[in-house]
Amino acid sequence: MNKKILSLGAILLMAGSMYGKVSLPPYFSDNMIVQQNATLTVVGTSDAKGKVQVKASWNNRTVEGKIDANGKFSVSLPTPKAGGPFTITVSDGDAVTFQNVLAGEVWFCSGQSNMEMPMKGWGKVKDFEKEIANAKYPKIRLLQSKHVTASLPTDDLQLNDLDGKGWAECSPKSVENFSSTAYFFGRYLWNKLDVPIGLIDSSWGGTPAEAWTSIGTLKNVVDLEEFAAEVEEAAGNKEALEAKYKKDMAAWQIAYDEADQGMENGKPRWTSSLQVGEGWNQMELPSPWEWRGLDNFDGIVWFQKAIEIPAEWAGKELTLKVGKVDDFDVTYFNGVKVGSTDGYWIERAYKVPAKAVKKGLAVITVQVKDGSGLGGICGDASGLSISCGDQTISLAGNWNYHVGVAHTDLPKRPENPSSQNYTANLYNAMVYPYRNFPIKGAIWYQGEANVEQWQQYTPLFQSMIQDWRKLWNNNLPFYFVQIANFMQEYKVQPESTWAHLREAQANALHLENTGMAVTIDIGEAYDIHPKNKQEVGARLGRAALAQTYGIGKYELAKMTDFNVAGGKLTVTFNQPVHCKGKKVEGFAIAGPDMKFYPAEAKIVDGKKVVVSSDKVKMPVAVRYAWADNPPCNLYSNGDLPVGPFRTDSYK
Repeated sequence: MNKKILSLGAILLMAGSMYGKVSLPPYFSDNMIVQQNATLTVVGTSDAKGKVQVKASWNNRTVEGKIDANGKFSVSLPTPKAGGPFTITVSDGDAVTFQNVLAGEVWFCSGQSNMEMPMKGWGKVKDFEKEIANAKYPKIRLLQSKHVTASLPTDDLQLNDLDGKGWAECSPKSVENFSSTAYFFGRYLWNKLDVPIGLIDSSWGGTPAEAWTSIGTLKNVVDLEEFAAEVEEAAGNKEALEAKYKKDMAAWQIAYDEADQGMENGKPRWTSSLQVGEGWNQMELPSPWEWRGLDNFDGIVWFQKAIEIPAEWAGKELTLKVGKVDDFDVTYFNGVKVGSTDGYWIERAYKVPAKAVKKGLAVITVQVKDGSGLGGICGDASGLSISCGDQTISLAGNWNYHVGVAHTDLPKRPENPSSQNYTANLYNAMVYPYRNFPIKGAIWYQGEANVEQWQQYTPLFQSMIQDWRKLWNNNLPFYFVQIANFMQEYKVQPESTWAHLREAQANALHLENTGMAVTIDIGEAYDIHPKNKQEVGARLGRAALAQTYGIGKYELAKMTDFNVAGGKLTVTFNQPVHCKGKKVEGFAIAGPDMKFYPAEAKIVDGKKVVVSSDKVKMPVAVRYAWADNPPCNLYSNGDLPVGPFRTDSYK
């Protein structure tokens, strides 16, 4: 390497993606990987006049492109078969050379928190210390998008620093904060294909699919078309979008407060005295309310508890801890608001002013708002207490509670135009900027944020997949994870929104060149972020290996037919199935009244399962694994779990 190149390399480290007069997208860096046997488009800007030259060492040919009046250029060159290392040099008179470049298979990895979940950090996957220590794969290359939003499609791509700017070789240092699902997927492919693997981690926890989809596509999606048209009309005008948001939010808040039974004329009405009577029940806390009888509930719940304040505490400041609330709380002591916090699973500790503390009975009231997933006053018993100095009274145990309002009784809350959840904001900033960089395919792990909108997810998800294919001008292989089992276990739960969302995800398999990793068997009841990401990555890898690379088989067991005879219902699959355990679990059947009951199930002739229940004399419908967290143990020949399904369309 000559001194000139070394100097430019130093500039690269200090000045981001500026190389003398040439500015390139930040995915051009040392250690980069290019998709093999593809066309690499080198786009950028220069303040020079004339032409830019690009030379790759894999063929030692120089390709020229004209720098236009706006300083922009675009040069295309063919990429080689898998191999390397190579160099790529870009020059407008001043040259920059990218070292240690590989050609191989590049995959775009996206979704919400289960895709984002890092190896270490807040993730801590199964055996993370051992996995990180062993993550020495210099031919696996990692690139990670920063969390940024944009109201219009942008080329201003921003990246995280994994181990230096841009691409990094996979190492214990670079993989720590990288997507664990993406890493295990890439490692699986590397071990099977023995070619360099590139992984682009562009994910953001808690985000819905509409944030990852373009406005142009959302204009054609049911229930989103009008809003998307309004956003498009604003054309990125932040002031107009903010004005609309404030107006919509004010109207929503009024509707919210009016619907909340605990509010009257905009003021709380259950904070000054202990409430009893109709609508009030008891719940043992701390605990998510889903585990205490409020199944699949999102909305507002009011909690109350009365305690006896010792005489020596009177007139003194107290510390009130109300646990890890999920998501938002407003807390009162004898009618006095003492605190409020917006943020899920965060310890709350509020100061009770001395003037509000009197000897005798005191009433603590907590209004809890939850938007999705688990909700309530959670955490450990030690986090639920009131104290004065070194004296503490535990607040764990039974509390009175009353439902304020369910989210299902309200319109969806408006999103801030700057939010990562706003329509198209992540597509614009974290997908669109990669359009000129060729990839082999995409993997996707998302859905939890759309559970309450499961009816919309079928058209939305399929539209997003086709949207990305249009962006890359390629019928990209697209492999996705069906969301795992979560929350309280139920044998029968016909109204499960999680089951409906899984069905909506599976509907995308009707699109060509797609595949699904079923994870109904490896979730965790008490953690929306299952730790066994190794198996998730392996299942995605098996699907890609079989369907994209033609190696091995990946075939999910699917119901092909069912029939009823003699009070029993027989389900036929496309392949032999087996159960792990003493008996088959997970089936429920219903008669003409569409009331479902747990069913006995037996495998016969390999491909058939006979289902029956003494409570259902005339079965008309069967469901399998149809619950938030169902007990189920049916597997395919390839030892892949049978995914949830139903024979009815009853709502």
